[in-house]
Amino acid sequence: MAPISLTFPDGNARDYEAGVTPAKVAASISKSLSKKAISASVDGAHWDLQWPIEHDAQIAIHTMQDDAQALELIRHDFAHVMARAVQEIWPDTKVTIGPVTEKGWFYDFDRQEPFTPEDLGQIEAKMKQIIAARDPVRTEIWDRDRAIAHYQETGEPFKVELIDRIPEDAPIRMYWHGDWQDLCRGPHLQHTGQLPADAFKLMGVSGAYWFGDTSRPMLQRVQGVAFKNREDLKAHLNFLEEAAKRDHRRLGREMDLFHMQEEAPGQVFWHPNGWTIYTTLQDYMRRQQQAGGYVEVNTPQVVDRKLWEASGHWEKYQDNMFIVEVDEEHAREKAVNALKPMNCPCHVQIFNQGLKSYRDLPLRMAEFGSCNRYEPSGALHGIMRVRGFTQDDAHIFCEEDQIAEETEKFIGFLSSIYRDLGFPTFRIKFSDRPDVRAGSDEIWDKAEKALLDATRKITNDVEMNPGEGAFYGPKLEFVLTDAIGRDWQCGTLQVDFVLPERLDSTYIGRDGAKHRPVMLHRATLGSFERFIGILIEEHSGKLPFWIAPRQVVVASITSDADDYVHEVVSELRKAGIRAEADIRNEKINYKVREHSVGKVPVILAIGHREVEERTVTVRRLGEKQTQVAPLAEIVSTLAEEATPPDHL
Repeated sequence: MAPISLTFPDGNARDYEAGVTPAKVAASISKSLSKKAISASVDGAHWDLQWPIEHDAQIAIHTMQDDAQALELIRHDFAHVMARAVQEIWPDTKVTIGPVTEKGWFYDFDRQEPFTPEDLGQIEAKMKQIIAARDPVRTEIWDRDRAIAHYQETGEPFKVELIDRIPEDAPIRMYWHGDWQDLCRGPHLQHTGQLPADAFKLMGVSGAYWFGDTSRPMLQRVQGVAFKNREDLKAHLNFLEEAAKRDHRRLGREMDLFHMQEEAPGQVFWHPNGWTIYTTLQDYMRRQQQAGGYVEVNTPQVVDRKLWEASGHWEKYQDNMFIVEVDEEHAREKAVNALKPMNCPCHVQIFNQGLKSYRDLPLRMAEFGSCNRYEPSGALHGIMRVRGFTQDDAHIFCEEDQIAEETEKFIGFLSSIYRDLGFPTFRIKFSDRPDVRAGSDEIWDKAEKALLDATRKITNDVEMNPGEGAFYGPKLEFVLTDAIGRDWQCGTLQVDFVLPERLDSTYIGRDGAKHRPVMLHRATLGSFERFIGILIEEHSGKLPFWIAPRQVVVASITSDADDYVHEVVSELRKAGIRAEADIRNEKINYKVREHSVGKVPVILAIGHREVEERTVTVRRLGEKQTQVAPLAEIVSTLAEEATPPDHL
């Protein structure tokens, strides 16, 4: 048999017999590498140390120092070890699938009894026993009939179904962790003892349908997290604890901002406090857009399917649209409409009214557009992921040679707003053509080049995000990082040559002929609902004073101070400050605690002394020390703090 040539990362190559395994390759280099090796990359594919290599290839041997490969193996092996532990404790449990996730893994089980928190502790203990046993991991490839017969004999029907889903030309790979066996594509570690026993934790149980099929019985999904060492696990658990403290759903209840209920899934019921945040933010954005040369429009909520068919949304986006059938008077059949999932086709209708000239371009058309999109119920998450939302949406109709200038202007516009809202830095991702798209490759080539060239004139710090563009054009995604390191994709900018063509938009050029405008789709905050959720979590509910819904509570210490309390509230309101009185017959400490939970930034306490001296005692949220200030002085100070950043 002819030898094969394996080329290493340093460019050196060695000859080996065909069928050599990465384990043998590592051993041929050094004993120490053989001991440290956990997997390999062969022509860029992650490779088990036991798998044979049959052809010339590029090879790299991985150790625990290679984070990406090490974490993939650790988390994948933990999934198997957990499934083994479950079946050793409860032998009647059926196993399904156990993939790796971003921070760990999950495994879905078919078991009559629900798992309890005590069960999770028992599973963890059994997993540590399996790790301590250092059982070897081995793998074989079986033919399809043998594998099916094996799982039929062992009573694992889900594995039989999985085999049916494996393509005919793909190998049926079987893995053993000790005596426990699973169907898996691999790769895996070489023995259970390579797992860090102090760097994992089972996080909980949830329901899951087999491949999302709601007609099937619900399975139980046990989720876990795993890292290379105990310190990384501890850091992650601390992160989760901090994220839980900042959860906008909990803070929304404490601050009385909004609620959601099953009669309107994915829709927000805004309470007065929450709506104050919403309108304050919207008013700020309206002022910014007016200053940026935008005209504001408003378009219908329910639009005939004919427009969505013409725009391409009916074909490409229908699964996410809410369909509305209307029995028009005297109609022989119902008219089919849809709630708008986005505003762009409607904005084109406004552009198409009347004759447009090159002198009218660029035309920046903005709308606080109320949209509705179908999201699976399992994907809904507070106000962060909803079905009904409002975008700070706009479309810029321009000539092709104006793309670069408008891109630069928008990035500057967005940067200024993000700074005002407490996010001075952000990342830019460039997303190119998706598999499902409208328009020719020639048009996509032109659109991608135009947007990427325009962006690189401003910054070379652009991350590539292949295949994630909109169906009508490439896009930029603007990603914020919050106080605890989470990324949030908010703003977008898309270049679209397709929709103006499909909806027959034209303008008269300098040559007197008709031309197609380019359409730039852009959003700065994205949806108000989601961005408000981000703001709440970024600030742990302690919102900047100018946007806080309840800015000041003036609280009486004694009933004799009630008249002065109302006078102080009146003076604050005259200065444009959102102020309210609390003259309830409660102790001041009780009032302070209650309003602090509600994240009121400033509490002014008033007793006998304050009435006599015409002062107030100022307590700021999160500060233990109080200060006494003259009324006129605190009104002036707070009025300045209440000024929106664009008015400073």
